[in-house]
Amino acid sequence: MSLVGELFFFMGLQIKQRSEGMFISQEKYAKNLVKKFGLDQSQHKRTPVATHAKITKDTVGTAFDHKLYRSMIGSLLYLTASRPDIAYVVGICAQYQSNPRTSHLNAVKQIIKYVHEATNFGILYSYDTSSESVGYCDADCACSTGDRKSTSGRCFFLGNNLVSWFSKKQNCVSLSTAEAEYIAAGIGCTQMIWMKNMLNEYVIIQGVMTLYCDNLSAIDISKNPVQHSRTKHIDIRHRFIRDLIENKGLTPISSASVEILLVESRSLATAISLMSERRLEIDSLIRHLKTFVPSSSQGNPSID
Repeated sequence: MSLVGELFFFMGLQIKQRSEGMFISQEKYAKNLVKKFGLDQSQHKRTPVATHAKITKDTVGTAFDHKLYRSMIGSLLYLTASRPDIAYVVGICAQYQSNPRTSHLNAVKQIIKYVHEATNFGILYSYDTSSESVGYCDADCACSTGDRKSTSGRCFFLGNNLVSWFSKKQNCVSLSTAEAEYIAAGIGCTQMIWMKNMLNEYVIIQGVMTLYCDNLSAIDISKNPVQHSRTKHIDIRHRFIRDLIENKGLTPISSASVEILLVESRSLATAISLMSERRLEIDSLIRHLKTFVPSSSQGNPSID
C-alpha cells in the first residue's frame, strides 16, 4: 500500500474535500446517464415522479423494448449510491422490467429529467459530528395496486451523516397502516443491529439504538406486550422489536414529524413545494444535501 495523495474519485464516486466535510456525488456519471439516453436537451423536471400519476401495472399500453428499459433502470440504480432522493421511485419502476409499457418508460424518463436538473446533488459527510447511530422508518401502506403490498423506507445516520438508506416492497400484505409501519420498523431494527455490530468491530462503540417512526399506533404496539385481536395476526418475526426494547437494546420507538422525517422522500409524489421548499429545511436540519453549480454538457439525440 502506498500513499498517492488526496482521494478525488473512487468506484464511480466523485469526492470533494471541503472545510466542513467530504462531499460525495456522481455528477459526471449523472450527466453521462442523461446524455446516454438522449434526454440532455429535454426540459428539466423538478420532481423525480409526476405528482398527478401513479406507477402501476399496465396491460393496455404499448409495449417498450425491455432491454433498453432494463439498461435505464440499471443505470439509475447505480446512481442511487449517492442519491437517496430517487431510490423510492427507481425501485417502483424496477418492478416492471419484464414487460415495460410506455407509461413505465415515461416514469423513467421523468426520473432522468429530474436527474438532469440536479446532476450536482450528493451527500455531505461532516467532519464535526458525533458517532451515535439513529434510524428513521416509514411505510407506504398498500401502495402496490397489483398485490396491495406496502413499501418500506428506512434511512440511518451516524451523527449528522446519512450512511444507509433503503426503499423496498414488503413481502407480505398488511391489513392496516399501523401493521405496515410496524413491519417497516422491524426491518429497520435488523439493519441497525447489523450497523451496531459492524461499528463495534471498528471500536466505534454504540450504546442503546434509537429508531424514529411517524405512526403512533405502530409505536404503541412496540411498547405494549399484551396481545390484542387487532395485532394477533402480525407475524412473530416482527415482534423482536419488543424484545429489543425490554432488553435495553433499543430505546422505545419515538415519533417524528412527517415534515422533518427524511425517509418521507420515499414517497416523493407529493407536491413540488415539498421538494423545493422542504429540501432547504431538511438540509439545515441534517446537512446531508449540498449543491454545486454543474458544468455545461453537449447534446445528443433524444428518445423523447
